[in-house]
Amino acid sequence: MYTAEPPQEPLPYGRWADALGDRFLEAGRAEAEGDAEVGELTWFPERTWNGRTYVPVTAPLTDGGEMCGFVSYAREHEGAQATDFQAVAYATEDTASDNPDWQLDLNDEEIGHYRGTQGRRGRVTLVWGASLVNGGAVATAELGPTTTDQCELANDLFTLVSIDDFTGDYVEVRLYGADGRELAREPLYDE
Repeated sequence: MYTAEPPQEPLPYGRWADALGDRFLEAGRAEAEGDAEVGELTWFPERTWNGRTYVPVTAPLTDGGEMCGFVSYAREHEGAQATDFQAVAYATEDTASDNPDWQLDLNDEEIGHYRGTQGRRGRVTLVWGASLVNGGAVATAELGPTTTDQCELANDLFTLVSIDDFTGDYVEVRLYGADGRELAREPLYDE
C-alpha cells in the first residue's frame, strides 16, 4: 500500500549502532563548525525504499543546534551483509528545545524522484521525527487528501517515506493516538 517497507529491525544498538555511527560522524565532520562536538546519537526506525535501507539519526551539538542525517545501505537479499554504505549529515540550529510550541520535531531529506502521468514530477522524501506530545502511537505522511505512509512509533520516534511536492501538494505529518484520535499535525515546510 505504501512506497517503503515498514520497519523490519529494532532501533540500532551495540556494534551495529557503532558501525552506522562511525559513518554518520565521518559525513558530519565537516558540518560541525569550530570546536563543536557531537553528542549522543539518537537512531530512528529504519525504512527500505528502492533497494536501500535508510536509518535516520540526530545528535545534539555542544555549541547548540543539532546534527541530522541518515546512513543508508543495500543488501543483496534479506539476511545478506549490508553493503554500499552512504551517509548524509547536516547541521541545523532549529531545535525542539528552542521551539516550545512544536508538537513534532521533524527532519527531512530528498532521497529520490517520482515521475507521474502527464509529465508530473515529485520528490521522494525521507521524513524522521519525534513526538513531543504524550500518547502518540502512529505517525502518517499526508499528501493532499492521500495518506502516503505510516509508521508506528518506537520510543516516540518515527520514520516516513513519501512523495512530496507533487501536483501542488506538500507533505504534512500527523500523529495519532492508539484510539485513532489525531494528537498533532505539522507541515513539513513553513507556510
